[in-house]
Amino acid sequence: MPITKKLKHSTKKMVNSKHMLKGITLASFLESTIVPIPLEAILIPMMQARREKLWAIALVSTLGCVLGALFGYALGYYLFDLVGDWVIQTLSSPEQFDSVSSKMESQGFWFVMTLGIAPIPFQIAMLAAGATKYSLLLFLLATVIARSLRYFGLAAVVYFAGDKAESLIRRYKTKAIIALTILVVLIWYITTLF
Repeated sequence: MPITKKLKHSTKKMVNSKHMLKGITLASFLESTIVPIPLEAILIPMMQARREKLWAIALVSTLGCVLGALFGYALGYYLFDLVGDWVIQTLSSPEQFDSVSSKMESQGFWFVMTLGIAPIPFQIAMLAAGATKYSLLLFLLATVIARSLRYFGLAAVVYFAGDKAESLIRRYKTKAIIALTILVVLIWYITTLF
């Protein structure tokens, strides 16, 4: 059975489960740490099917991601010497990690915000933040803002567009991500002027 069919089947089972919110929290944690499948693949259909839980789904998705970010930060902070090379080889390249680490040290908050919105592996930002001992408070703040924009933004689209949300998101997702990323970079640039 192809991965997309398995995902749809699992989503249908989870929609009516009494453990739906716990399952979404776990899925969000896994997506932000080790599973490279975008959470939107299950979130949008679930939000459409369970509109009465729309905002709760966005909240637990954000919470799971923040917990995953904390885990990734802790790995970078405490265990980078042991697992860092393996994670870098698995998720990116040494050059990409060096570039991310450099940006983390010079522009940490805005860099984390940008990576939290853009479709770039967030795991590298988490590890780099921990490995460079970047402020945990600022890291968490940037993560919460970025992921809240992502998940509560999806919830807002489902709230206003209803059953048309999935096709709207599919059609405009790239443009929306680019627009949000440009907005964050613009605010980032403006703050550097003052």
